[in-house]
Amino acid sequence: MTTYAKTSPYYNTPITNNYLDVINFRDIPNQVDDLLFQVTATYEHRPDLLAYDLYKDAKLWWVFAVRNKSVIKDPVFDLVAGVKIYLPKASTLTQVLGI
Repeated sequence: MTTYAKTSPYYNTPITNNYLDVINFRDIPNQVDDLLFQVTATYEHRPDLLAYDLYKDAKLWWVFAVRNKSVIKDPVFDLVAGVKIYLPKASTLTQVLGI
């Protein structure tokens, strides 16, 4: 049985007969202290870079799409300059993801 790291978007996704099932994202709850951020050209199509700059871990690129489901459908191509998204605090991710 293969298991995925706690930072992986596939962490909660079951594996059946050596096949990854439909992805089951972990919930990133809304917090009153989440930062509203307007994406800049630096981070356009680069959720990995934003995750690294915020959390020192590029593998957390997927949390922006999970936290901003109404704004981001495609975690790479919907991250464009000018779009406003909420950024969870590192302490929230530590608690929720167990990292």
